[in-house]
Amino acid sequence: MSIKKKIFAMALAFVTITGTLGLAACGSSDNAQETNPRTLKVWYYEEATSAQGIAWKKAIESFEKKHHVTVQYEKKSFEQIRKNASQILNSDNAPDVMEYNKGNATAGLLASQGLLTNLNRYVKKYGWNTILSGAIGDTGRYSSKGVMGSGNWYGITNYGEEVLMYYNENLFKKYGVSIPRTSAQLESAMAKFARAGITPLSEGVKEYPLQHLWYQLVLMKANEEFIQNYQMYKGPVDWQGEAITYATKTIKKWVDKGYISKNSTGIDAESAGQGFMKGTYPMFFSGTWWFGRFQSELKNFEWTESIFPGAHKIPGSSGNIWVIPQKSRRKDLAAAFIDITMSKQIQNLMGNSGGIPVNSDVSSIKNKKFRTLVGQFNTVLKKNQLGFYPDWPTSTFYDELNSSLQTLVNGSTTVNQTIEQLKADYDKGVSAADVK
Repeated sequence: MSIKKKIFAMALAFVTITGTLGLAACGSSDNAQETNPRTLKVWYYEEATSAQGIAWKKAIESFEKKHHVTVQYEKKSFEQIRKNASQILNSDNAPDVMEYNKGNATAGLLASQGLLTNLNRYVKKYGWNTILSGAIGDTGRYSSKGVMGSGNWYGITNYGEEVLMYYNENLFKKYGVSIPRTSAQLESAMAKFARAGITPLSEGVKEYPLQHLWYQLVLMKANEEFIQNYQMYKGPVDWQGEAITYATKTIKKWVDKGYISKNSTGIDAESAGQGFMKGTYPMFFSGTWWFGRFQSELKNFEWTESIFPGAHKIPGSSGNIWVIPQKSRRKDLAAAFIDITMSKQIQNLMGNSGGIPVNSDVSSIKNKKFRTLVGQFNTVLKKNQLGFYPDWPTSTFYDELNSSLQTLVNGSTTVNQTIEQLKADYDKGVSAADVK
């Protein structure tokens, strides 16, 4: 080989090696994306018969056709994702897009840990901020410390939710009880059922149902300042004040009067919902995520719903949010999938399946009951009635709330002891998160 050819060959080898190293370095970056992705891994935990489950299944089909890729969908349980999110998203097995809980203790925590992708450029590209404004958008934005309501976008919701009281109309008619519209009427109705040997409320203290009821009772006496202090750390929370004291005393009173079963300490959310669906209980206080299932599965009795009697604030917010893990290598494709779930086609399907879409044509919702639900939520938004959820302030408060309410219901702690334990757990969690 001539000297010139040898020099040329060495130069070519150097260019090839450095180019390969450059590509390897790019491929190892958390922000690197596949140039021609053929698959997209999606995780969510909605039931197939729920409004979200129906709508998102259709979204997957539409997405595959439009982008000529295969969606690797995996259904996870609520508890699987809630308990293992940090570990999952910090691994190479992370999905490309995932449904996740909104709030400081969940999405906010992961955002502050650098596990979620900053979605600002996608929000601008797709115009999601024009759809998700005010309270419905608060749950997608987090500060550098993970506090909800300001800062960068890390999550996108495509539906709303609120916690409602569901009523078995057949049982109300059978026992001559009127559907309550005020707090006093609710207590009167529960007393009548209890005297007839019927436990009025289907409850699940093992998971979220009772903590939602406790927080609804807190909101009956709380003002906006209390909510801002409790949820956003704007000031000290008055744990001995009227709101928390009233809620905790009322739960204790309702257990003592037989309105809530002491056996509910071992009942989870699904079992509590099934108890209502079987016609055992006349009332069930839980979220709109049950609405579509009740509409499609409840055939043995007539039912209706309303916000909690006499409430001026209610537990609720946007729905859960789509997040894109920082380790995803298909971020652009993941954002395109999220955008399809925001499309009119999918949003209208969700509304017609009993969900609360955020971007539907309400006139396209054919079922009167479903249109009423969406209209009711829109009214709640206009009146600024959303109070968010009780477990959001700290990453451990969900389990701690359940634990404290279990001991209150089974009688092993008093009202004051329960409040003191909740305060200690809340303060510990806020301090550990360093969010103030």
